[in-house]
Amino acid sequence: MIPPVIEFSSNLTLSTYLILAAVAFTAGFINAISGGGGLLTLPTLLWAGLPPLDALGTNKFQAVFGTLSSSFNYFRKGHLQLKPLWPGLIAAFFGSALGTWAVTKVGGDILDTLLPILIIVIALYFAFSPRISDIDSKSRISPGLFNILIGGGIGFYGGFFGPGIGAFYALAFAALLGYNMRKATASSKPLVLATNITSLVIFILGGYFSLIVGITMAGTQIIGARLGSNLVISHGAKLIKPVVILVTMTIAIKLLLEP
Repeated sequence: MIPPVIEFSSNLTLSTYLILAAVAFTAGFINAISGGGGLLTLPTLLWAGLPPLDALGTNKFQAVFGTLSSSFNYFRKGHLQLKPLWPGLIAAFFGSALGTWAVTKVGGDILDTLLPILIIVIALYFAFSPRISDIDSKSRISPGLFNILIGGGIGFYGGFFGPGIGAFYALAFAALLGYNMRKATASSKPLVLATNITSLVIFILGGYFSLIVGITMAGTQIIGARLGSNLVISHGAKLIKPVVILVTMTIAIKLLLEP
């Protein structure tokens, strides 16, 4: 049964819907390359007047469709192998469920303090590490341990907080498994999808979701994600590195400036 508090219609103006659609297109484009599009969509949903929990649920909904679009494009063009990712997907599911539950029960003060520093470190790694390239390198960790620690750990972060999760996963694939940046970026998308779907289901079950707004944004997310993933396939690390650095530094500055 669908929770009665889900909004099926909205009194938003046409211009507001057009702005939401344009922002979702841009976010889908960015997410396909680096992640971090939620920095655009979530504030815009709040600006449009959605209550905070409805904005979170609707944001997850539209992001899922963008990630599906880029994942399918990477898979169709041979840059994504799903079979090795299944253990990580399962770990991401449980990690995200636990993180979503935890954020409703505990405060995020420690994460608020540490996260900007961690994100800056990630940006510096992308800027200077020779492993961030279009060439595969030697793995530093077994796939089994990677799936548990990275799939579950970053999945927990995705459920608990979320900004930059795509960059976290892509960095882990490149730094720990030695994937080139096309393969690392493509492989990160199903794990991001697993964490977002898990959180989305929890929000929907709670009734925190606006269907019409979500569908409007999902349509342009799909288009933006397809274009962004095509650029990743065409240009590889020379595109991914500057975008990831820019997005992660923007996230860090935003978190540091917020009260």
